[in-house]
Amino acid sequence: MRDPRREAPWLPDLCRLPRLAALLGLAELVVVVLVLAPDDARTWTLARFLSASGLALWLALAVAVLLCKLRAPISRLPRRIGAAAALCLVALVAFLGAGVIHALYAAIGAEPLGVGFWRFGGGSAAVATLIVALALRHFYVSDRWAAQTEANARAEADALQARIRPHFLFNSMNLIASLLRRDPAVAERAVLDLSDLFRAALGAGEGDSTLAAECELAAQYLSIESLRLGERLQVQWDRREPLPWDLALPRLTLQPLVENAVLHGISRLPEGGAVAIALWSDGGQLHLRVRNPAPPPQDAGLGSLHRGAGHAQRSIAHRLAWRFGPRARVTAGWSDGYYACEVTLPLA
Repeated sequence: MRDPRREAPWLPDLCRLPRLAALLGLAELVVVVLVLAPDDARTWTLARFLSASGLALWLALAVAVLLCKLRAPISRLPRRIGAAAALCLVALVAFLGAGVIHALYAAIGAEPLGVGFWRFGGGSAAVATLIVALALRHFYVSDRWAAQTEANARAEADALQARIRPHFLFNSMNLIASLLRRDPAVAERAVLDLSDLFRAALGAGEGDSTLAAECELAAQYLSIESLRLGERLQVQWDRREPLPWDLALPRLTLQPLVENAVLHGISRLPEGGAVAIALWSDGGQLHLRVRNPAPPPQDAGLGSLHRGAGHAQRSIAHRLAWRFGPRARVTAGWSDGYYACEVTLPLA
């Protein structure tokens, strides 16, 4: 069995440009703090500031490249030992780099910042180690938070898989069995739709779907339910072009909302009703809305059903927020005999 630490290094990845920029920014911030610190014994000139900035940025870049290249071997060590080893390497690189700079200044008869070799090298190593330790800790916590968020999103996707309930499967199979003799073509189409639906459910936590695929999956689900509910279920699609059909979406984004409309709305009404699905884009946003007639939430015996619908919507909202950020929204509510759920996603 392979060591899982080889699969996912725990040491933060400093090869990424945003993190490299952050480390360089921290290095420059240290120089700015030194310039602004009240110290009558030190006079900062533009040339001294540029020299100190160059040294700080050069050391930060060298440390970032080193930890980037050694990320995998350091991550094979236990975390405490690996963290100590990484910081020792940072201190060594900073000390050697500062020593080289001090030697170059000494060769021309000057001392950088007016301090001796050991003070200059040791101070540079200490400051570099402290700054890198803080940066690595921040990146480590950020990575763990992102991993936890991804795990939660995957768990939500796994929970959505369970929404394709066993009784739906049994009812569908019984319905298909009854159609085999009197309408084989319809039965075959229902089998294919059911297969696609369960294939999507089993892959809900793996990879992305597209807007076009999500609409097709919702249509296949409604096709199966229409065989069961007959004229009680009407479907109205409102696709307002142009639409970003290739937009990447988490799997099972639209189908659970359509299932809520059928399960908690249409099937609870003796006369049935129409599920209206609208898609449009404006102002750099994509809107998906599912609207259906539904009994009032406060009706006796329906509270648990509406809580179930709310759970599905929260799960979808969680996954969309992880995928698109805070601009993704899922809103829902009941009014005048209709329940509507709308998803809003950024397009840029």
